[in-house]
Amino acid sequence: MNRRGLCLVLAAPSGAGKTSLSRALLAGDSRLSLSISATTRAPRDGEQEGVHYFFRTPEQFAGMVAAGEFLEYATVFGRSYGTPRAHVGEMLAAGRDILFDIDWQGFRQLRAALPRDVVGVFIRTSSLEELHRRLVARGDDPAAIAMRMEEAEDELAHQGEFDFIIENNDFDTALGDLSAILRAARLMASRMA
Repeated sequence: MNRRGLCLVLAAPSGAGKTSLSRALLAGDSRLSLSISATTRAPRDGEQEGVHYFFRTPEQFAGMVAAGEFLEYATVFGRSYGTPRAHVGEMLAAGRDILFDIDWQGFRQLRAALPRDVVGVFIRTSSLEELHRRLVARGDDPAAIAMRMEEAEDELAHQGEFDFIIENNDFDTALGDLSAILRAARLMASRMA
């Protein structure tokens, strides 16, 4: 049977372990690819067009927005990022699963655009105190920690919009839970052609 790909969205407050879980999930699953965003920021050393990002000028990006070419997009710290509709559509049709590392607002936009293709997972810690401890332990400066803690409260208020919530207190357990969610989502009857 042919299977339509799916969009696995991971969202989390900064410090909850989303990036580590994403990397481990991608490393252990050859059928899963990381979403490639378009961005208006300049390429960093070693970044390649179509591999890390689709690099666009602000004018090109605005034209893509006006033409409805993005599934979701946002401007963060003066730089724009968006998920190209055509690229994702091609991957889903080919049966490829795509991992998205976006916030709750991007999740909302993506789910509205592809309601049958999106599975949302919210990653959290056991408490705000634990989240604060992790941010301090990784060496973030106090001003950045204060900003991230403020953002975390807003993000946590939206966790109920997601299909699944994983409490990342033990990395291996959280990764196992995430892998189980991906396996189950792949087996949904609606994914089969």
